[in-house]
Amino acid sequence: MSSKFRRSVFLVVRNNNKYLLLKRKLHWKGWEFPKGGVEKGENLIQAVRRELKEETGLKIKKIVKFNLSGKYKYNKKYEDRQGLSGQTWRLFLVEVYPGKIKIDKREHSGFKWLDFKQAEKKLSWDNQKRCLRIVNSKKE
Repeated sequence: MSSKFRRSVFLVVRNNNKYLLLKRKLHWKGWEFPKGGVEKGENLIQAVRRELKEETGLKIKKIVKFNLSGKYKYNKKYEDRQGLSGQTWRLFLVEVYPGKIKIDKREHSGFKWLDFKQAEKKLSWDNQKRCLRIVNSKKE
């Protein structure tokens, strides 16, 4: 098994103290915040902008980069992730303007805007719960 990791970004998306969670259907089922791989030739901020547009269609008000990163291994091999054994990630808060959500129906089946406590309960993965807590504790 390869130990090559895909670079990715985690986006904690917030508007008026509500957090956006997406209902995942590709690769696994559960709740997550928007995230995605950094494409060749892209920097992290470009990846944040592209992933937010692809997964939500929302307009960005502000991006805050956190000095937090991590990695995780995939729990199985995926056809569309040949030669990869997991992902590394960097955390960002993305403040957005209100707007209509346009989810990527290949990856997600739904979305919810939730307050902090509801979002923390609903998230499927501990690393994302931790990211949410860190972002929530740094309110301006």
